[in-house]
Amino acid sequence: MRIQQFEEIDAWKMGRQLSVLVYSISGRGEFGRDFGLKDQIRRAAGSVMHNIAEGFDAESNREFVRFLGYSKRSCTEVQSQLYVALDQNYLSQDEFDRLYSLARQTRGKIKAFMNYLVNFEKKKS
Repeated sequence: MRIQQFEEIDAWKMGRQLSVLVYSISGRGEFGRDFGLKDQIRRAAGSVMHNIAEGFDAESNREFVRFLGYSKRSCTEVQSQLYVALDQNYLSQDEFDRLYSLARQTRGKIKAFMNYLVNFEKKKS
């Protein structure tokens, strides 16, 4: 089955879920008043899905894989920023665990998609 639009990509769907959760949690209480961290973690979470969407319109799988790499690294950035939020008591351990796990799973899904695209290109040549 050929993917017709970026919204069909499972990694993008997971990135969207991550973004929704990050926005929800980062808008509350002290977290919501830490404008620097709130803005940074929201931009990183949004970057996960945005880079997948942008890469989808790339002219080649190689270029798409490059954008997927940016997306994957944004997942790791979210994970690191979650530690700052946890250390500042902006979120509970359960919230941290839930978001961290979703970022890890999203990163894994992106990596699997990258591997698929690379292997697809190898088979074509």
